[in-house]
Amino acid sequence: MDALLTALADPARWRLVSLLAERPRSVGVLAQLAEARQPQTTKHLQNLERAGIVTSRRTGQRRVYALRPGPLRDLAAALGRLADAAEGEGGSNATYDRYGARVEEEQLAAEEPGWADGRSFAFLRPLAGTPELVWRHLTDVSLLARWWTPDDLRVSELVFDVRPGGRVVQEYREAEDVDGSDVTAGRAEGVVEEVRPGEHLAYRLSPLLPDGGHAFTAHVALDLRPTDTGTDLDVRWRITDSVVESAAFVAGIEIGFGQSLDKLAANLAADLRNSHINEITDITETTEITDTRSST
Repeated sequence: MDALLTALADPARWRLVSLLAERPRSVGVLAQLAEARQPQTTKHLQNLERAGIVTSRRTGQRRVYALRPGPLRDLAAALGRLADAAEGEGGSNATYDRYGARVEEEQLAAEEPGWADGRSFAFLRPLAGTPELVWRHLTDVSLLARWWTPDDLRVSELVFDVRPGGRVVQEYREAEDVDGSDVTAGRAEGVVEEVRPGEHLAYRLSPLLPDGGHAFTAHVALDLRPTDTGTDLDVRWRITDSVVESAAFVAGIEIGFGQSLDKLAANLAADLRNSHINEITDITETTEITDTRSST
């Protein structure tokens, strides 16, 4: 595929391919139609033949070239698959476009400091597991790091001191930036305000601008309510201290934090499944041991 793409990338070779798509032609005629010198045309045709795009045979004094449709169909199919993957419903490209549209909207509104003050965002997620289990995923750093980033990002530094006045630091990088050589994708700093284990958690968090200043202050409150099937998590964001440069950050709250909560829900469900499997395994092993002892 690489050889095929390299061969077709040259405009002169692409012109020859277009001419051969009409019908097989000799080198001399192709040079005339392409308005090129014959030695140069011959070299381009040889490159195309090595890439498998054309074939040739000598007829009398002439060498006639013909196009091979198969490789072009394979390339078209490969490009089609790439396009389908990129525009798949709910895929990363769709999220990228949706975020871009939100950024443009927020930038139009961000005319002066305080432009987003008072803006609020609400999220409600029904979660598997008891409030006590959900609380651990909200406050235990090892569990929090598994979900507290949007898609395609990873936590690179995390501090969450679960007490009033406790320090909060959240830094994240691209998930594929395994060695940390790329620039930081984002960093936020804040403080815990209210803690009622299993019931209520509140903290302030400020994303940092490239110059180190605060984009805004997010006042985040999380309430947990037990249900018949698990726990309802009610999250509310309220913005203060917004600066003009914070438009891109504000635009990402609904999408980014929504993705984080989706990952939290998936992690809780997976943990409960694994716990259930382990319980079944323990019961089975205990039963086997009891049966063995009984038989002796």
